[in-house]
Amino acid sequence: MRIAIIGAGAAAVGVLDALAVGEAGIGAGEITVFEPSAHLWRGRPYGPDLDSVLVNAPPAIMSIRHLDFGHYASWLGPERAAAHLDDLLGQPLVPRALYGSYLADTAEAALAALRERGWRTRVVADRIVAAAPSDGGLGLTLRTEGGHDHPADRVVLCVGGGSPQDHYGLGGAPGFVGDPYPLAYTLGHVPAAADVAVIGSGLTAVDVVVSLAARGHAGRITLVSRRGMLPHVWQRPLGHRPVHVTVERVQALRREHGGVTLDDLAGLLRADLAETGEDFALFTAELSAARSEEPVRRLRRQLAAVDDPRIGRRVLQETAHTVGPYAWRLLPEPDRERLRRHLRLATSLASPMVPVNAAALLRLFESGQLTMVAGVRKIEAVEGGFLARGAGGDLNAGVVVNAVNPPPQAVPRAAEPLVTSLLADRLAALHPSGGLVPADPCLHVVGDLAGGGPFITSSIPGVAAAGARTVGGLPATHTG
Repeated sequence: MRIAIIGAGAAAVGVLDALAVGEAGIGAGEITVFEPSAHLWRGRPYGPDLDSVLVNAPPAIMSIRHLDFGHYASWLGPERAAAHLDDLLGQPLVPRALYGSYLADTAEAALAALRERGWRTRVVADRIVAAAPSDGGLGLTLRTEGGHDHPADRVVLCVGGGSPQDHYGLGGAPGFVGDPYPLAYTLGHVPAAADVAVIGSGLTAVDVVVSLAARGHAGRITLVSRRGMLPHVWQRPLGHRPVHVTVERVQALRREHGGVTLDDLAGLLRADLAETGEDFALFTAELSAARSEEPVRRLRRQLAAVDDPRIGRRVLQETAHTVGPYAWRLLPEPDRERLRRHLRLATSLASPMVPVNAAALLRLFESGQLTMVAGVRKIEAVEGGFLARGAGGDLNAGVVVNAVNPPPQAVPRAAEPLVTSLLADRLAALHPSGGLVPADPCLHVVGDLAGGGPFITSSIPGVAAAGARTVGGLPATHTG
């Protein structure tokens, strides 16, 4: 079997690791990975950057090996774990570039194991820009940017997520940073005394603010957004595993009722909370309050609750990424639309910030250097900088950093020629809600580009699960 993997980020590592450790009985063949970047296996999020840009989750959430919650922690080892311990979380939180080393080591170990089993492996430093059915109708032929053709029996797209959107049309204006990563490069061009407006209030915005502070930035920093909602704050892991909110229970509901509804999923969560005597109505009321509570007050309260023994948020945060992708595909469209209306709250809950960053934000808020402006309607370039107009008045800034997260299931710019080719040959179709859906059995999509997936951005657990499912669906025999 000739397997082509397009892209060499975390999704590709998940696929390679699943191939290396799986028992699928796939006969040895050839694996070719196509990736033009020099930073193999890291993707956009985990390349070289400032040490202040941290992994935003505890180690158990960051294992690229599906269902092996200790894989990443084992790689870290006690010495590195102790050197990067977040005292508030009680867990090691490493710079994302170091996590990129974990991905690279895992990929290289997987390739070595596959070679020992007789696989031929290679990495081609070129971009795939087109695909077409192979002669005879078996497999696909891929064409690189350099004009070379590569036949494949199975093609796995692991091209990552989309690019940040320029909502206010500021591209090209002096002082505007359209894509903040890597922060080591972009923040190096921000004058230390400049007043900085950061568009957004999610995890990317947190990275920008914390990194500016770590560099000794002296100017004012303002988070400007439409809703003004900061991410939730991670709580200390308790080692609790959900009993009711599991893929197995969702599968059982589907068999019993012929489908799954949002009320069914809420019932599973209610049952998990009941196991520890927690009040479901009180829990949901606390979640809803996040939309109206003053941001700094909420930040202070959440930091104080890092050690709260209640499991509600912990269960939702874990299962949003492990059970959510499976359950989402079973929900009726009206229920999906109900969830989409709560996108910002769901994202804030499913992708919390780590306590060390939350504490840094709180210090900046309390010192007065950091402020937040919600209800921003317009930002425009003016002489000498930028003017933001919002419900609370106008704001001037010398630099604007776009920290708006890319929309889920968006097509990355670098993959646009390939996606266009796949659509033209009817090898894939665009999903109505975003993303790409394969129309040919030879094609697979792993990661955020996968159409029909949840409305929140893919996470490491979701990517690892998708990689394992893809490998599990490969035929046991090979064709060459």
